[in-house]
Amino acid sequence: MAENKRIVTRKKRAAHAGTGKFNFTREMIPVMSDGKQEAEFLTKYRKKAWKAYENAELPKTDEEAWRRTDLRKLETDALKVAVIDSEVSVPEELIKPVSDEKLGGQITLTPVGTEISLDPELAEKGVVFTDLETASIEYPEILEMILGQIIKPDEDKFSAMTAAFSKSGVLLFIPKGVLVEKPLQSLLWAPGEGRANFSHLLIWLEEGASAKYVHEYSSPTEIGQSLHSGIVEIHVSRAANLHFIELQSWGNQVWNFTHEGAHLDNDATLEWVFGAMGSRLSKNFSKIDLIGQGATVRMAGFYFTDGVQHLDHDTQQNHMAPNTTSDLIFKGALKDGSRSVWQGMIYVAPGAQKTDGYQSNPNLVLGKEARADSIPGLEIMADDVRCTHGATVGKIDPAEVFYLNSRGIPKDEAERLIVEGFFDPILQRIPFVRIRERMQQVIVDKLN
Repeated sequence: MAENKRIVTRKKRAAHAGTGKFNFTREMIPVMSDGKQEAEFLTKYRKKAWKAYENAELPKTDEEAWRRTDLRKLETDALKVAVIDSEVSVPEELIKPVSDEKLGGQITLTPVGTEISLDPELAEKGVVFTDLETASIEYPEILEMILGQIIKPDEDKFSAMTAAFSKSGVLLFIPKGVLVEKPLQSLLWAPGEGRANFSHLLIWLEEGASAKYVHEYSSPTEIGQSLHSGIVEIHVSRAANLHFIELQSWGNQVWNFTHEGAHLDNDATLEWVFGAMGSRLSKNFSKIDLIGQGATVRMAGFYFTDGVQHLDHDTQQNHMAPNTTSDLIFKGALKDGSRSVWQGMIYVAPGAQKTDGYQSNPNLVLGKEARADSIPGLEIMADDVRCTHGATVGKIDPAEVFYLNSRGIPKDEAERLIVEGFFDPILQRIPFVRIRERMQQVIVDKLN
């Protein structure tokens, strides 16, 4: 059956004339600090990415994956690759530990530099939790093992520019059989108008390993546009277990583009929670490849848009082996004139019998001008499977408001309770109370 396996993707399309030009040059590709020599494989990777970047055009709306996301208002000419600052202030709430228990490790990435801490006991067991530059110097063999294996640099112009220019990022490697019980936490803080920031997250769990990891992207609210382009690559080996919480709280003028992918081996388990509350515009590609029998993934996403925000999520659940399970739900609420787009695809390869795939996208529209586009999809090449999908777009049920009013609860508070209840099943998948409370507060703030 191996020769018949394939993955359906909507991202590859014929080139079109670009709608804008970035002023990035090859000389802006990062080099090692202190004159250190970069590993040969990393240099080749960046060169390949640069070539792909030069050959790719900015996506246009006549491409299916981008049909509902227009980039013509992105001020490409005004963007410059982010530079090192002498001073940056990070909000305390973002670097506060996610739990009262001691963290296993913490990384803070800012324009000033990187702060890294790792529990010595974990380091003795071979756990690697460090920034991208340090990884390229001290752990090149691990970096080479995963870099560019799940997300290829030539996916589109944004993946290519990220691969070429990303100096900021995290490598998490957990050796065979190591159970990391203390949570790991990282933050990318990227202030600055007119800046282009690039990041690359690499996560590799060997057989039987486990971890809980929280990563957040954030920036202050500013007046002028800025850009973030990122890549996330996750490999969960046989019988390994990863609980990954990924949060996006960008400022309201950030244009955010990410390509994210995960490979799951036999009996691997991935619990992935994705929260998006910020940015001016986001386009996120997430693909999960269940390549080993018994692999299981549960992915939950939540988003709340207001103003003129535009969030576009493109998800793919690729069942490449028999007896695999995927369960995906993305929930969103929309206010004012904002818009959300969700495109989902479950693909079942020939021979991937006993597949159990599910996807759902409920949306709660709270503004007269708000709009939610929901496009689920199935492509099934096997005959003994259970695959279902669903999508809903609706307003708050007046009967629910009336019921709460009849119990003495004012209308505004009743609507708030309904919206909080709408998101609560997703937030409960986050095992850290402090994150749940902060996300609940963001929801309240947006409602107000």
